[in-house]
Amino acid sequence: MTATNASKHGPGHERGSDPFVHEAMLYHNSAEYLDGALRFIYDGIGLDEPMMVAASPDNVALLRERLGPAADAVLFRDMTRAGRNPGRIIPWVLSRFMDDHPGRRVRIIGEPIWPTRTTDEYPACVQHEAMINVAFAGREATILCPYDTARLDKQRIRDSYATHPVMAGTEGRATSSTYDPFGITDAYNVPLPEPPCGATTLRFELADLVRARRAVAEVALDAGLAPDRVGDLVGAVNELATNSIVHGGGSGTLRTWCNQERVVCEVRDFGQITDVMAGRLRPPLRRGNGLVMVHFLADLVQRHTSMTGTTTRVHMLR
Repeated sequence: MTATNASKHGPGHERGSDPFVHEAMLYHNSAEYLDGALRFIYDGIGLDEPMMVAASPDNVALLRERLGPAADAVLFRDMTRAGRNPGRIIPWVLSRFMDDHPGRRVRIIGEPIWPTRTTDEYPACVQHEAMINVAFAGREATILCPYDTARLDKQRIRDSYATHPVMAGTEGRATSSTYDPFGITDAYNVPLPEPPCGATTLRFELADLVRARRAVAEVALDAGLAPDRVGDLVGAVNELATNSIVHGGGSGTLRTWCNQERVVCEVRDFGQITDVMAGRLRPPLRRGNGLVMVHFLADLVQRHTSMTGTTTRVHMLR
């Protein structure tokens, strides 16, 4: 474990006065997973802290079985559904659970990176893990993120050291020597590959928003998406296009395509997003709007932003 100054204390002592704790738990098999996760949960039961486990269905089932009646003290979420889009996890999974327990410290097992995460999804996963540290600084919460060292590749394990200030494993807990949430967020802000041949292209300004929505609806209907999913995709692209008009120079370019697995819509404009938390926090009074609603509606959001402009892609599974 690449780390410094192994801690002899419980969660929270590595970050000084900040009550927020974010740890990665490295495990190699089911026994190690259960050992770390159950200890975390039972500590929470002893402290009377509200607890949530957002994990893969297999790990949810494993923990439910081993906890027995104690499982009633835990809210379980299937992360492969609730967090299919990594950008949805902070505002719509973690923040919602914290907000449902005002004035109390909460305890969460969050598993945003599992072995079958695709290469398209992974950069957004890393950025999500990094921005947790920004989103919840000062919050009364402890989040433990399991990483399967037997099934995840070495790069994904190395990245966990950059996104978590504390690493936990069979040898104990230690401070990561390569923790750098902003650095790794920048490292995964890379240009997106060009769309496939045959993608449709539409330049739009304010007067063209209706045409843009119609173009999205057509490709979604042709791909066989259910009506509610068509509406979600149209709504997400409309938010992006409106944002381009208001903040991206007054115009943009919409490109659409589909394959056997998903429908993809891309919006490009000349604006630059400098706020790393853009779209990751719900606005007050739990009313979603703008970029955060794009994450709520889509199955995946990819983004690359630079001084020359911003490209955002929304994916909807067929």
